[in-house]
Amino acid sequence: MISAASCGIAARLYRPGIAGQFLFAATRVWILVFPLIWFLRVDRRRATLSPPSLRDVLAGTILGIFMFSVILGTYCLAGQYWIDPEIVRAKAQQIGLANPISYLLGAIYFTFINSLVEEYIWRWFVYQKCEVLVSGNKAVYLAALCFTLHHTIALTAYSRSWLIVAFGSIGVFAAGAVWSWCYLRYRSLWACYISHLLADLAIALIGWDLLFEGALFAGALVHELPI
Repeated sequence: MISAASCGIAARLYRPGIAGQFLFAATRVWILVFPLIWFLRVDRRRATLSPPSLRDVLAGTILGIFMFSVILGTYCLAGQYWIDPEIVRAKAQQIGLANPISYLLGAIYFTFINSLVEEYIWRWFVYQKCEVLVSGNKAVYLAALCFTLHHTIALTAYSRSWLIVAFGSIGVFAAGAVWSWCYLRYRSLWACYISHLLADLAIALIGWDLLFEGALFAGALVHELPI
C-alpha cells in the first residue's frame, strides 16, 4: 500500500508521458481494490455504510475550519514568499492542470473525492492495520508517518525547496495524526472526511493563487470559455 502510493505519485510527477500515467493509474486501482479484498477475504468482515452523526459533523467541521485557517494563514504569512510559482506552473503544465477550467475540475475531484479516497485508504485500512502492530496511540503516529511519505514526494516535485518540503511534511504528518486520532476516537470516517475536505479546499485555493496569480474564478473561467 505505502510503496504503491509512493511509486504511483513519483511516476506521475517524475515520469511524464504514457508510461508514468499508466503506472500512476495502476497503483491507484491497486490501493483502492486491495483494502476491500483484504477486508472481505482475509478479515472476513462485512462492509457497512452508516450516515454521519451530529457529533461527526461537528467534530469534522471544527477541526476542518481550524486546519483551513492554519493552511491559508501559513501560506499568506510565509508560504507565498517561499514557493516559486514558476516551478508549480511547470509541473501543472506537465500533468494537464495549467488552465483554469482543467484546474477547477481537478480541484473539485481533489477536494471532494480524493479526500474521501485517502480516508478510506489511510484511516479505514492502514490505521486499522497499524493498530494490529502497535497500541492505539502509537498507531496514530505510525499511520501518520505512512500517510506522509507519498506527500513528501509530491512536495519535492512541486517546490524543489527543502524548506517547503520539511514544513509541508511536518504539516501533513500533523494532519494525518489528527485524522488517525479522529478515527481512533469516533470509529467513523465522517469526521476525518469533513475536516480533510476543508483542508484540501485550502490547498486548492493556494494552488489557484500560485497558478493564476490570484485571478478571480469567474473572470478566468469566462476568459477560457469558447464564446
